[in-house]
Amino acid sequence: MNAADRPPSSNFIRQIVEQDLAAGKHRAVVTRFPPEPNGYLHIGHAKSICLNFGLARDFGGVCHLRFDDTNPAKEEVEFVQAIERDVRWLGFDWGDRRFHASDYFEQLYDFACHLIRTGKAYVCSLSAEDTRAYRGTLTEPGRDSPYRTRTADENLDLFTRMRAGEFADGAHVLRARIDMASPNLNLRDPVLYRIKHAPHPITGNAWCVYPMYDYAHCVSDALEGITHSLCTLEFEDHRALYDWILDQLPVPCHPRQIEFSRLNLSYTVMSKRRLHELVTGRHVNGWDDPRLPTLSGLRRRGVPAAAIRDFCERVGVTRKENVIDLVQLETCTREALEQSAPRALAVLRPLKVVIENYPAGQVEWLDAPNHPQRPELGSRQLPFGRELYIERDDFMLDPPKGFHRLAPGREVRLRFAYFIRCEQVVTDPVSGEVTQLICSYDPATRGGNAPDGRKVKGTLHWVDAAHAVTAEVRLYDRLFSVPDPAGQDDYLSLLNPQSLQVLQDCRLEPSLAQGGEARQFERLGYFAPDPDSRPGAPVWNRTVSLRDTWAKVAARG
Repeated sequence: MNAADRPPSSNFIRQIVEQDLAAGKHRAVVTRFPPEPNGYLHIGHAKSICLNFGLARDFGGVCHLRFDDTNPAKEEVEFVQAIERDVRWLGFDWGDRRFHASDYFEQLYDFACHLIRTGKAYVCSLSAEDTRAYRGTLTEPGRDSPYRTRTADENLDLFTRMRAGEFADGAHVLRARIDMASPNLNLRDPVLYRIKHAPHPITGNAWCVYPMYDYAHCVSDALEGITHSLCTLEFEDHRALYDWILDQLPVPCHPRQIEFSRLNLSYTVMSKRRLHELVTGRHVNGWDDPRLPTLSGLRRRGVPAAAIRDFCERVGVTRKENVIDLVQLETCTREALEQSAPRALAVLRPLKVVIENYPAGQVEWLDAPNHPQRPELGSRQLPFGRELYIERDDFMLDPPKGFHRLAPGREVRLRFAYFIRCEQVVTDPVSGEVTQLICSYDPATRGGNAPDGRKVKGTLHWVDAAHAVTAEVRLYDRLFSVPDPAGQDDYLSLLNPQSLQVLQDCRLEPSLAQGGEARQFERLGYFAPDPDSRPGAPVWNRTVSLRDTWAKVAARG
């Protein structure tokens, strides 16, 4: 069964939704994906996207895209556009349900005033340092702010003046009045608003007080009629605050917050802060570097959206935190590309072969299927002439036992072509490096079969020298050399120095000159054209190898 045909697996959230619908709690399911536009989305966000949009789709509901744009100092239009592009690329559409937290700034402010009038919020003038000191610890209760007893009128006056821009950043905050002795630190009079004199990408300079996430998020959910507010486990302790805020306000509904485990992937980092550090520190080449777990990086690397959706489905939705082995994502990628990617011949480290008994100037065009199991994809014509390129690793002067490729006096098959035999080896007189092979071919073996029934153990890929396209090929590997770099303070020292190899003089079959779709380079892996490609100068990225070779390397290490 193809991944696209696999039914969604059951999970505890899906069961909750089914029970709520059966009990008549909701007429329809309404979910939301609420990214903060302060960076690019990564594979962890893909799990949330697939979950929120997938649930809405499967239960005949809708999913909103809502930008949590409550921190203007870190938000950029570039990130908004990248987020929209990534969600669409994954195969989901929010239709006309694109919202921003800033859409509700006036309502959020009015609700904050309601909390003040009802004695549930107050303006606090403690410094940030004193606020932390008053908060207490996990084992000691907090202390009431000396400003906690301000009257409603005093608080409304100060909050109005905060909005008018009378005070500097940090001079005051608006806090909920809950319980400074609560065992849940999130209920110890959390900050609801802070002063921030910074222009907003949408509202400009209209505001200089901005709501905190915990306040803006739950109220936005309620205003939009969200039925199930799905978030990752780090927000579990915030659920009490989510419910408390909505219980104090005359909102149209009270959504249910449900937490699930986030997606952690081995050999990479998922923290936005660390991804920012990698990008701004130029440890990678931008947010779409194919070594990053960002969706734009995975797309540039050539990972199909279907592979990511399949990966998220296989990982599942649980409440147990764990780290998913990168091998699982690579497996989903291979399976998706195995079905969709046409085949091609490419030589990454070329070694010239001259077929001495092949007529000079003659060119044959050999028919090669584009996919061995999908005849509907058709075939292509491969040129074959006197001079060819083979992979340098496919020849050895003194091969060990078990080496079934080309060597002096040995015969091999060229894919779709002929048997050839190595007759002579040309080496550099100074370095001793092999520079050229002189071979002979058997014209009776066209198509790769010998009429006399003789067998050869090796089949090599090749490219005709006269028609070959010279290209740059980038070989990507794991960004970090250890499985859990996220758990290390010195994570930058764990970067894999071999995470990118750039090969400048690769030779490709003519069909690869114009880029196009992802291909399987036979015997080498799956590759995709890079946006850096130019007319006459193609660039291809390796998406994934044909099999997991890293596990063997790790075992040897």
